[in-house]
Amino acid sequence: MTADSTDTPAGSAAEPAAETAVDTRAATYAELAAIGPYGVHPGHALMAMPWIFAGRRWVATRALQLLRYPEESAVARPVTAGCYLSTYWLTEGRYDEHMRWTVAINRRLNRDGRIHQDRTHVFTAFQDHVATVYRDGAEGPRDFHALDHPYAGLVLEVIDAAGPRERAELLAWLRTRHLPQRLAGSPAAMVTVFRPTPLPGDRMTYVKQVEGVETRLTLLWFLQQEPREGWAAHFADLGRDVAESGLGRVELVAPFVPTVPGTDRYVAELR
Repeated sequence: MTADSTDTPAGSAAEPAAETAVDTRAATYAELAAIGPYGVHPGHALMAMPWIFAGRRWVATRALQLLRYPEESAVARPVTAGCYLSTYWLTEGRYDEHMRWTVAINRRLNRDGRIHQDRTHVFTAFQDHVATVYRDGAEGPRDFHALDHPYAGLVLEVIDAAGPRERAELLAWLRTRHLPQRLAGSPAAMVTVFRPTPLPGDRMTYVKQVEGVETRLTLLWFLQQEPREGWAAHFADLGRDVAESGLGRVELVAPFVPTVPGTDRYVAELR
C-alpha cells in the first residue's frame, strides 16, 4: 500500500478545490462477481481479484507455533491455534470496490461448495496501512514489494492499546523509537503497521466480526532468515518492551515461513 502524490506542473499553481465524491461504481463489483467464469485454471495473467496487486501465504509448523506468546492471548485461543496466514496488498482507495467483489464471490463459492469449511478463522481482518519502518533506510525493497520479495520468514505481532488516544500514542512510539531500535542489526528488513477495519454486515457467517477496531495495531515483520534463527535475540521479548512503555499490551507474536505453492511441504510438521 502506497500513498500517491500529485505533482503540480511547472508554471502553474496548486489551488484548493472543494472535495467531491468520486464515483468508482463500487456496487457494480457485486454484480460482476456473481456471473461469468471464476475457475482457478490459468487463462490470463494480472490479478487474482480486483485491486489485489500482491499476495503471499505463510505457514507455522509446530516448532514455530510453540514460539508464540503470550500464553493468554486475546487473539488466538490457545495461542498455538492457526497454522496458515494469508496476506494481500490492496490498491489504496479501492477498498469498497474490492469488498463488494469479495463478499459476492465468496457467497458464490460457498453456494457451489468450493470453500473448505473444516477450518477456523483465528484472525481474519481487512486492515488500513498506517506506517512502514525500514531497517536500511532507502536501501532494499519497499513495502509494496514485500509480498513478492523472497523473504524467508514473517512475524505477526498484534498489540492492543487502552483506547483510541492511547493507540495514537502507541503508533508514534513505534514509528519513532521502538521499531527503529529493534530493526537495527536484526534479520527484519522492514515492519509494516496496520489498523483493523470492521468487516461488512453481509460477510460470510463463519467469519467473526473484527475486534479492536479502535484500539488495535497489527505489525508484520519481514525477515531475511528463518524465524528461529535469532529468535531469542530479536523477537522473544517484544511484549516486554511494549509493556514497559505503558502504551499497550502485546496480544500475539507469531512466526511463519512462506508456503511452497502446489506442494504439501510442511503439512506433516503442523501437529
